[in-house]
Amino acid sequence: MNDGNANIPLAERVRPQNLSDFIGQEHLLGKDKPLKILAEQNTPVSMIFWGPPGVGKTTLAFLLSKSWKIPFYSISAISSGVKEIREIIEKATKAGGFLLFIDEIHRFNKSQQDALLGAVEKGIITLIGATTENPSFEVISALLSRCQVYVLKAFEKEHLDKLIEMAIKKDEFLKSIEIAFNERDALYIYSGGDGRKLLNLLELIVQTECKNSKVLITNETVERVLQQKIAFYDKQGEQHYDIISAFIKSIRGSDPNGAVYWLARMLKGGEDIKFIARRMVILSSEDIGNANPNALLMATQCFQAVDMIGMPEARIILSQTAIYLAASPKSNASYLAIEKAYETIEKNGDQAVPLHLRNAPTKLMKKLGYGKNYKYAHNFEQNFTELEFLPEKLSGIKFYEPGNNIREDEIRKFLKQRWKDKYGY
Repeated sequence: MNDGNANIPLAERVRPQNLSDFIGQEHLLGKDKPLKILAEQNTPVSMIFWGPPGVGKTTLAFLLSKSWKIPFYSISAISSGVKEIREIIEKATKAGGFLLFIDEIHRFNKSQQDALLGAVEKGIITLIGATTENPSFEVISALLSRCQVYVLKAFEKEHLDKLIEMAIKKDEFLKSIEIAFNERDALYIYSGGDGRKLLNLLELIVQTECKNSKVLITNETVERVLQQKIAFYDKQGEQHYDIISAFIKSIRGSDPNGAVYWLARMLKGGEDIKFIARRMVILSSEDIGNANPNALLMATQCFQAVDMIGMPEARIILSQTAIYLAASPKSNASYLAIEKAYETIEKNGDQAVPLHLRNAPTKLMKKLGYGKNYKYAHNFEQNFTELEFLPEKLSGIKFYEPGNNIREDEIRKFLKQRWKDKYGY
């Protein structure tokens, strides 16, 4: 391989050029799956890819543009403003349209997103946005309504194995290495399921270890090289997800000191304050929930406040909220309840709504029994009368198990009084 090619990052050198070579996302690209069907059609569609880093969002957008035979244009939301968007729209109009890929679209503000609306609606631009954040939080509703949202999944071990094998097979620079299947754990742990990060790590190790002879890479090799080169990854922002993980786990573990330290690390590194606040909103429900319902209110107000105030003062609001959440009693009961409900639906399918719970706006529906025998709770003592609120097949299944804390002990007592032994409270 020539020196010029060696200067191109490995992830770029081995980027798939056809959808058939794309690794992962079988739920979208398998036979009769949505993106597979769209790729085979000649009608470009605007969409948002929502998923973790390094799972192929950019590559997938590029390959779709090839399938649709339209020019591909890529920008980053971090470095692009309204002026550049307008220039792009002008170019697209003259070119007869092209696919615009916007990385980290959640970082676009409302005016930047508004600037895209007309061009997307008229079909001048086929928009594909990529985000690691829930698009319903940050993408304006007008733009979101014009795009299909597709969730991309993190790579499993089998995908990472295929990625390594593909890279070794395709890239001349990697021909001098060998990695046994049982010596890849360190690579997978340090890459965290991020395909791009995995390839960057692999390239760094090869550059460090391989001179002229064939080298066997082991877990020990990976550990040794990364200890020597850890500053390289800090400089490139590779610890971003590690630090937010440490922050969340400190709060979950009720340690305000750890929480404030990792918060300071993120703020000093220039992290998006809304990203931090959004994570605390999620945590307040997932890890605290009804053990302290005020946690969600405080986290939500924090999100709104930092958006209004901005840095540097927002650091105080974030610190106050992080400390409050860390010092709150914890319960993941609400999270476990919805997960169990999801699993039950997956296992049992969509069960019919019992007749007595159905809405009956027409005479025909009433005649068919819709709403019959429904009892209005407020007409009864203590605003309660026992009814069946689950489909017959699921009767008696308990999705919500109150946590062991003062607030949810009260909830457990209330539910036991109402439902006696039905749910085992």
